[in-house]
Amino acid sequence: MSRKSWIQFAIVGFLWGIPYLLMKVAVADIPPPLIVAGRTLIGAAILIPIAIHKKTIMDAVRGIKYVLPYAFLEMVGPWILITNAEKEISSGLAGLLVATVPIFATIFTSMRGDHSVWAPSRIFGIVIGFIGIIALVGIESITGSSNPQAIAMVILASILYAYAVLMVTTNLPGVDGVAINGLAMAITCIFYLPISIWVWPSNQVSNEAILALLALGVFSTAIAFMLFFIVIAEIGAARGSLTTYVNTAVAVVLGIVILNEPITLGIIVGLPLVILGSFLASRKTPLVVIAEP
Repeated sequence: MSRKSWIQFAIVGFLWGIPYLLMKVAVADIPPPLIVAGRTLIGAAILIPIAIHKKTIMDAVRGIKYVLPYAFLEMVGPWILITNAEKEISSGLAGLLVATVPIFATIFTSMRGDHSVWAPSRIFGIVIGFIGIIALVGIESITGSSNPQAIAMVILASILYAYAVLMVTTNLPGVDGVAINGLAMAITCIFYLPISIWVWPSNQVSNEAILALLALGVFSTAIAFMLFFIVIAEIGAARGSLTTYVNTAVAVVLGIVILNEPITLGIIVGLPLVILGSFLASRKTPLVVIAEP
């Protein structure tokens, strides 16, 4: 990667590491559907005008048959799952669980014909990663540190994330990521708007929650997605998913430092296994073909 790409990669990793903290703050006063609707409204309001200015929005509209499922797989489903889950689990744990995305992305990539996943190091990575997930879920559940259902919700969100990016980049390779995500955010906002009105909070919403939602929309939704698609245009979706390593570190550190979240046994045991497994699973290794005699 170029120096510019490395800088963008690091910024995306940071911007996607802070949503777990922001969601944890916002969900204390704001219902999850309203958080999702709010962040996507802000994101769409920023990205769609940019796409219109770049004259790329119609390319995304013409690819609506892929943008629509992408919106549900990347935003409608995962964001409500993770936001709801953070009522029961720490922001650091949520970030750690999302670090499994490269593992699932590798599996989906192999299912679409990339047989380099069968390289020994990548298989080893998948196995190690799943051991880490099992250890994390098991320890957190047995010790009562976290809600198993909430953990399952974040893992499901990670699976959806992994497939969404692969699906849209494969089917719309030449379409501007700003246009795709701006349109997807508009779809997500429209989907959650009536639900948001129904669950509109009757309690007083704190300034901290409002600021967290605004930051979530501007930085972690609009700007992060814009930079992410610039990065994956240069390095590919599989390597782009490695931003989850940075996300995880940022999420865990911020949770501990700012929210005083505990470092549980599950995180201590699962973190290194998940990170190592994700790294090995997504590492691009040339496939060695052995000819039969």
